[in-house]
Amino acid sequence: MSLADLRIETERLVLRLPRAGDFERYAELQADEEASRWIGGHQPRAAAWRKFLQQPGAWMIQGFGMFSIIDRDSGLWLGQGGPWKPDGWPGNEIGYMLHRDAWGKGYATEALPATIDWALANLGWGDFIHCIAPENAASKQVARRLGSTLLGPGKLPPPHEDAACEMWGQTRAQWLARRGECQAPC
Repeated sequence: MSLADLRIETERLVLRLPRAGDFERYAELQADEEASRWIGGHQPRAAAWRKFLQQPGAWMIQGFGMFSIIDRDSGLWLGQGGPWKPDGWPGNEIGYMLHRDAWGKGYATEALPATIDWALANLGWGDFIHCIAPENAASKQVARRLGSTLLGPGKLPPPHEDAACEMWGQTRAQWLARRGECQAPC
């Protein structure tokens, strides 16, 4: 299967590689001061386009990146989530961002387990983290629901080196045990 054909389905969602048609909703997310607060802040449309291209580029160069999260029934782009590891990043991250109208509906905790399963099966990761701003209570709650725990303070690479960051995460064995799939060795 080619990357372009990669598709994961959950009860309500389709997870697939980003497409150009996803950009309008992505640009809305980046223009929303509150929705973009924890993901680098508000971006004007031209800057949002350049940032949007990071994920397709990651897929092409690294063979992985965040999936577009799509509502199965409407086809609406809800956000991005999944494996992310730019150069200098403090670990193998499972990250996410959601459009404001997708908040509070359980999409993150539905989509992210599927992306974690995919990453562990395809990337050989022994662990994963979530880089979360200390004030971001909603993302901490998502991390807890995924079974991740606070590992301690983290340090992001430039140009984000001054951003406060907590590392949440777990090992592959912890994830598989939680999912009831751990068979030695995990």
